[in-house]
Amino acid sequence: MTESASPAVQAVRPDREVMTTQRLPYFTGLSGQTVGATGLAMHLVVIPPGASSQPHVHLGYETGIYVLEGRVETRWGERLQHSVVSEAGEFLFVPPGVPHQAINLSPDTPARAVVARNDPAEADKVQPWPPAQT
Repeated sequence: MTESASPAVQAVRPDREVMTTQRLPYFTGLSGQTVGATGLAMHLVVIPPGASSQPHVHLGYETGIYVLEGRVETRWGERLQHSVVSEAGEFLFVPPGVPHQAINLSPDTPARAVVARNDPAEADKVQPWPPAQT
């Protein structure tokens, strides 16, 4: 194998905010698009004070979240009838296909979290919940 054909270690500085389907600002980190990842995406999400994501579902991939700052309530289930609160220093796991919504519980401080997914193109596989009626 030649040096040019070897995989390369790459650094990514998440310096550009991207608005997501979930209506939350992400700072893009690792993905198929940024580093050619084939089984991973990892980003920083910021939930503004008092804000919430649009209820949504991830199609076909798992999500792991590590809360860096703040307190976030995650409502989940078919009617978003269940709830769990995650605080700084805690992990949260979201299985594929589970409808959920993240809510920043602080009226004046942003919540920040690292989001990791086992799909390098996960942004293409997020759908609002409930699904549009056709």
